Amino acid sequence: QGQLVESGGGSVQSGGSLKLSCDASGYDWSQYCRGWFRQAPGKEREGVAGIDVTNSTIYIDSVKGRFTISQDNAKNTVYLEMNSLKPDDTAMYYCAAAHRYTSCLALFRNRKDEYKPWGQGTQVTVSS
Repeated sequence: QGQLVESGGGSVQSGGSLKLSCDASGYDWSQYCRGWFRQAPGKEREGVAGIDVTNSTIYIDSVKGRFTISQDNAKNTVYLEMNSLKPDDTAMYYCAAAHRYTSCLALFRNRKDEYKPWGQGTQVTVSS
């Protein structure tokens, strides 16, 4: 297994944008599903977005239309572009990987517990 290293977080005002990157070295795109998760203080970790090897994507309802997950397989990098940010988006954001034995979208929807290990995370803070 390799490492997952997130970057790109920061502090923005409501309505702003950020683009997160995840260096997924060691997690071959053809064998692993990749996704972005977040955890706010006092809240449970939640899956934000997942992506399949076919570049099909899945999002939680609260970020649909605002966030876009993508991947560059040549660079083994996964991105999360976040627009129209809201204070409720404030959290530590993590990328994670799961061994692909079925559809990545199905894994993300039903077996988020299989996405591991976690990187160090990158903090996103949105002020009103």
